[in-house]
Amino acid sequence: MAFHIVLVEPEIPANTGNIARTCAATGTCLHLVRPLGFNTDDRTLKRAGLDYWHAVQVFYYDSFRELQEKYTSSRFFFATTKAERYYTQFEYKDGDMLVFGKETKGLPPELIAANRESCIRMPMTDAVRSLNLSNSAAIVLFEALRQTGFPGLS
Repeated sequence: MAFHIVLVEPEIPANTGNIARTCAATGTCLHLVRPLGFNTDDRTLKRAGLDYWHAVQVFYYDSFRELQEKYTSSRFFFATTKAERYYTQFEYKDGDMLVFGKETKGLPPELIAANRESCIRMPMTDAVRSLNLSNSAAIVLFEALRQTGFPGLS
């Protein structure tokens, strides 16, 4: 098993490419929920992921519900600036789904409202609205990996 990063309607190909590279480096699965703000053959997307695309498992879904129905026994954690608890206040385990929203709007409000108990956030000053999507995904993923002893990584 592995951790999973879920991007709900990502808009910027470079962010998705960077996240794919992080997934390849850590054995993490990448799940993309449509609509995407780019074509998957986009040059920027490919360039950001470099030559690591062969090393990452990428799955596509037409809706978040479709993803949830496939992973009914998985736990989902939702990254949002609207969460009350920090990402470090949760205990992660292998197989968890780390969910991130689109760059301009984040996760849909109804998804946040329905999952308040598993919403996570990163601490930051009031000077910015949010962190970069690829940085946020890496921060949360590496905390989950740290907690589980970096399985399979050297």
